[in-house]
Amino acid sequence: MENLTEDSQRTAVSGSDLETWRSWAISESIAANVLPQEVDWVLQEVAELDRLSLKLELFRQRSKIYLKFPLSYLEQLWRHRLKDRVPIQYLVGVTPWRNFLLKVAPGVFIPRPETELIIDLAVQAVQKSSILNLNSGHWVDLGTGSGAISIGLGIIFPKAKIHAVDYSEVALAIAKENAKNLGLSSKIQFHEGSWWTPLENLKGKISGLVSNPPYIPTEILSQLQPEVKYHEPYLALDGGKDGLEAIRYLVDSAPNYLQSGGIWLIEMMAGQGKNVAQLLENSSNYHSIKILSDLAGIQRFALAYRT
Repeated sequence: MENLTEDSQRTAVSGSDLETWRSWAISESIAANVLPQEVDWVLQEVAELDRLSLKLELFRQRSKIYLKFPLSYLEQLWRHRLKDRVPIQYLVGVTPWRNFLLKVAPGVFIPRPETELIIDLAVQAVQKSSILNLNSGHWVDLGTGSGAISIGLGIIFPKAKIHAVDYSEVALAIAKENAKNLGLSSKIQFHEGSWWTPLENLKGKISGLVSNPPYIPTEILSQLQPEVKYHEPYLALDGGKDGLEAIRYLVDSAPNYLQSGGIWLIEMMAGQGKNVAQLLENSSNYHSIKILSDLAGIQRFALAYRT
């Protein structure tokens, strides 16, 4: 089923008709244990109404509101959301991340708000480093997905060359489109392949690795919300038996690619901090190892520097 961002003939409805649909959709959402706020997220896209107008219900008195789809089709889409648990981000076709919008689609991992902080941590890591010009070298985002981290790095490190790698052709196509939409096509180089494989020519030259690898233990995948386990790409979620398979690989392989003093920064699952720190310490290729928390106080990131 197509998403709400695709072109379609515009349809005019009255404010009262739209309010009737909105009330129905909110009621159905509550019954299905879906956040009712998602209804307004959809209407911001399909009716081009702003958040304040929806919150204060200022649109109710308008005689005409133009929609991208007829209300009957919008109802069909919303039933699809509730019955099949399709993520709202896939339905609207975009998701906010930091201070910009990213296109997302089935087959592409949806970037989470929690991950936004990793960009700020990269900036802090550069500031605390004794190595000059780390922010102007080569930076790598392995498993780029929608391109969120690559784009975030491209914005805060304007002198750096960003390399975005993903195994998925579908994800790379979306990531390239996002970079183009945000004016960063010339700053980010996209590579299709597995982890470091496309970057052999950059061994020993990389200033920083920033990654959100798969870290969920295989046996936990079946316990995830249906929006995640039935719709998001399995390869972006499954971290192997203990959830550390990809992280262990990045610990072992990154020293071949990072320059001396280069930054190793990844996201992990809550509760994995102690084990990830131990992996880094056992490697003897890193120093200044830190486990960092997100804004909710949950240990979510691991930072280290190449010795």
